[in-house]
Amino acid sequence: MNSDLQFLAFDTSTDVLSVAVNRGEQTWVHEGEGGAQASAHLIPVAMDLLAQAGLQLSELTAIVFGRGPGSFTGLRTACSVAQGLAYGAHVPVLPVDTLLAVAEQARFDFQGLAQDKSLHVLALLDARMDEVYSAAYAWQGAVLGWHVLQDLRVSKPEAVDAQSTLDAQAGAGACLCAGNAFAHYAERLQRLPALMPRVQAMPTAQALLRLAPALWQAGLAVPAEQAMPLYVRDKVAHTTAERTAIKAAQAAQVAQMAQVAALNPRD
Repeated sequence: MNSDLQFLAFDTSTDVLSVAVNRGEQTWVHEGEGGAQASAHLIPVAMDLLAQAGLQLSELTAIVFGRGPGSFTGLRTACSVAQGLAYGAHVPVLPVDTLLAVAEQARFDFQGLAQDKSLHVLALLDARMDEVYSAAYAWQGAVLGWHVLQDLRVSKPEAVDAQSTLDAQAGAGACLCAGNAFAHYAERLQRLPALMPRVQAMPTAQALLRLAPALWQAGLAVPAEQAMPLYVRDKVAHTTAERTAIKAAQAAQVAQMAQVAALNPRD
């Protein structure tokens, strides 16, 4: 990672709260319970990691966050916290697709430090409601980075087709499937080749940190107010439990914004 770039990164799109900070070549990481707990713990964890790194929010290059797809409530939490912290500190935000973070984590776990080996990844995340999110990416080495093979989509597990997406690319390098959808839908992912490796991978904050320099240099950072979630699937109605969770998240976010205002008084 470029030693001149310093990022705070977090993802709350799944049941895991993942937060990381880098300063130079050093990284500080926290992983804990996400879901309903993420809205209450994200800011305190982020501030603690920044303190361990000896960094102020205003010293960050950008705040990196997983924009989705994923848990609706989790994405709202990530966006509101990214907005609040970035606005108060006068730094931009860097939104990252969660499935790209899954692909990057799988690449790191599968290849380790072998940066120049080409790799094709079909990323799959459990979308609940009997569906999965999917997207496919090609890693073209440290210089060229990631390239999108298949755009983000949501579908039934039976509709996910790795054959047309990855097999055509097999001659260019290794192919694998990655994500957290295998435990629930293993028997229904019928179009995944039986011999294709399946890597359990999540959209971690460490993956976001590894992706951030290239995305930053590509000019993909935006002002704080443009920290928006990527849902992929629009949902009109919420269940009673979801409405309760949303109200709780909104109340927590009000409290979080008060914390942000106290931490980052504006001129």
